[in-house]
Amino acid sequence: MAVLVIVAVVVLFLLTTGVRVVQQYERGVVFRLGRVRGTVREPGLTLLVPVLDKMRKVNVQVVTMPVPTQEGITKDNVSVSVDAVLYFRVIEPIRATVDVQNYNFAMLQVAQTSLRSIIGKSELDDLLSGRENLHHDLEVMLESPASGWGVHIDRVEIKDVSLPDSMKRSMARQAEADRERRARIITADGEFQAAAKLAEAAAMMSGTPAALQLRMLQTVVEVAAEKNSTLVLPFPVEMLRFFEASANRLNEGAAAPAAPAPAAPVPAPAVPPQAPAAPIDAD
Repeated sequence: MAVLVIVAVVVLFLLTTGVRVVQQYERGVVFRLGRVRGTVREPGLTLLVPVLDKMRKVNVQVVTMPVPTQEGITKDNVSVSVDAVLYFRVIEPIRATVDVQNYNFAMLQVAQTSLRSIIGKSELDDLLSGRENLHHDLEVMLESPASGWGVHIDRVEIKDVSLPDSMKRSMARQAEADRERRARIITADGEFQAAAKLAEAAAMMSGTPAALQLRMLQTVVEVAAEKNSTLVLPFPVEMLRFFEASANRLNEGAAAPAAPAPAAPVPAPAVPPQAPAAPIDAD
């Protein structure tokens, strides 16, 4: 009786050790005497041969792996620091278990080296504004080794690009100069259009002098509407022209040489009358 109890306990213990549960997000790789069984155990309850079989569970969820900051020099000789993030998952549990010792560490190292290579092949403008192409190139570079390890690259993205302070100041000055250039161009274009419209208005008003007078009166009304204490009244152009013509006539009359006056006769000097001689006595 005791022997039967011992045998039952041993059998129950072996059955207990041979029962495994595989989660929905896992796959089981079974090794029998060191050799991989051909099939992968799906989620649920699975039975193993006690002592002979060993199972290793592989997570098939998407792994989010941050790639540490990598420093490098771009193609246009700018020193930058770039970090990225990698999304991947295991699609072949057997290869991820047998062909590589630690696929997480392997993917991290490949991502770092690929990121350094991308930095050296790219220019600064590509790192700042053309990241879509860089993401595609990184994915292509990582897909080749990852496919041999049973790993699929879902996505890889560059998170941040750090620039030196001197480069940031240079880019700020460049952006400021570009904005100032565009502001000057817009101002000059506005002045050009305004001058063209004024020229058209002047040509139209020159044909009808009454339009100029109406415009003058309209300006007076606009100024008076502001309730100012001082009213500026434009002077009529015709009156200015009249004054200008009068001044020219006066200037021409003053500039003409005057006729010489006749010489006055010089009077002869007057001879004073002589006194009568005194009589001389003979004595």
